[in-house]
Amino acid sequence: QVQLVESGGGLVQPGGSLRISCAASGFTLDDYGIGWFRQAPGKEREGVSCISGADGRTFYRDSVKGRFTISRDNAKNTMYLQMNSLKPEDTAVYYCARPTYSRCSYLASEYDYWGQGTQVTVSS
Repeated sequence: QVQLVESGGGLVQPGGSLRISCAASGFTLDDYGIGWFRQAPGKEREGVSCISGADGRTFYRDSVKGRFTISRDNAKNTMYLQMNSLKPEDTAVYYCARPTYSRCSYLASEYDYWGQGTQVTVSS
């Protein structure tokens, strides 16, 4: 049974850092990769970052480049999103998701399994 469980969200001040995790079970991250999405109140879900299963290539949306880093621990079958220099506009529920075809995409429709989400709030 495929499961994705996010953790590590919380409240952080602007300019602060947070690392969120996505623990996978029922499949191997190496084979599929993982995407991170976020959804703020009243806004559509948007792709934030992705790491490809096949070759480990990473992708970031422009607004988080240089601030966020995606990584994986194959031994733990867990993905991480390290978020630095956080801004209030980063406030959202963050989701990890498994790409259906093992390739990175910013389209939510191309992901078949989703975690329950973890809240990240950036505020003073």
